[in-house]
Amino acid sequence: MASDSQIVFFHYPFSPFSARVLYYLTLRGIPYDQCIQPKILPRPDLNRLGIKYRRIPLLSIGRDVYLDSALILRTLEKIKGANPPFSSQTTPAQHGIEGLLSKFTMETGLFRNIVQILLPSTPLMHDEAFMKDRMDMMGGGSGGSASDFAKFVLAGRSDAIVSVKNAFQFLESTLLADERDWLAGTEKPGLADIEMVWPIHWLVSVPGALPEEYISASLYPRVFSWVERFQKAIEEAKKSAREPASLSGEEVAEILKKAVADGSGDVVDEGDPLVKENGWKKGQMVQVWPSDSGSRHKTVGRLLGLTAKETTIETVEGDISVRVHAPRQAFQVAEVSAEKANLS
Repeated sequence: MASDSQIVFFHYPFSPFSARVLYYLTLRGIPYDQCIQPKILPRPDLNRLGIKYRRIPLLSIGRDVYLDSALILRTLEKIKGANPPFSSQTTPAQHGIEGLLSKFTMETGLFRNIVQILLPSTPLMHDEAFMKDRMDMMGGGSGGSASDFAKFVLAGRSDAIVSVKNAFQFLESTLLADERDWLAGTEKPGLADIEMVWPIHWLVSVPGALPEEYISASLYPRVFSWVERFQKAIEEAKKSAREPASLSGEEVAEILKKAVADGSGDVVDEGDPLVKENGWKKGQMVQVWPSDSGSRHKTVGRLLGLTAKETTIETVEGDISVRVHAPRQAFQVAEVSAEKANLS
């Protein structure tokens, strides 16, 4: 991966997962350009690259395209920016806090609970196309109805409020209890703050979303002050950041066509359980997809690399080929013949 390769961020405004990456890019001072995507399918810019993955965001560095915000952050730690990587500024204990907070936001149901609190207060709850699209992403199929997704959002909302309230209480009474500015005790906002703040900031910034009887600045002053400090730090960092250029899908395709890929690090680990079980070799056709949401949409390509942390495949669409990277965690890989590839 060449650190001087052009970086393009595929996202849409107000996506909380995109905010997770944008906070990182801003605080590290990494220059990037952007390709704005529609908030629902179809996304022709990605189809043009042979990518059927339906979630946002994605990020390309040269001819390499990275799926999933967690993998994107891990990859950006290897890229030069105005500020050094967060991993070079933290102790092992602080790095541990970063990892635990990432799991806390993604693997405990916190994000899903925030969605259940937030969506009913937004116009999206009455957007038929959006609700049907999200039903499809949940695995309900393209025939899933908007009312089905609405039922999911509204069901158990009281329990969701309790869960999110407990998360606020956890931060208030533990990491922020000693009046520190940043969650891992760093001098500046770091990866620990990014990993925790993105869903919380989303919730508190949407007018009318907060159930203030249960979650408010008066009840959790340290948490709300921390969110405010973080927002000010982002605004300050933006002053010295280069404004990203907005590129069309056609422009991005041309950039990727001309980009040079370095595949010297591609490894299909022969000791990996999946590789051993199936006898996989580099170059065979596989499909990759997330196992939690958006699982109907599988991206097909030639297997280039497979390790405990990452899968790399090459997609070909017309005269464009790109290297698509997906994390192993919460993603699945399966062999597929070129003739029977599931491109839906």
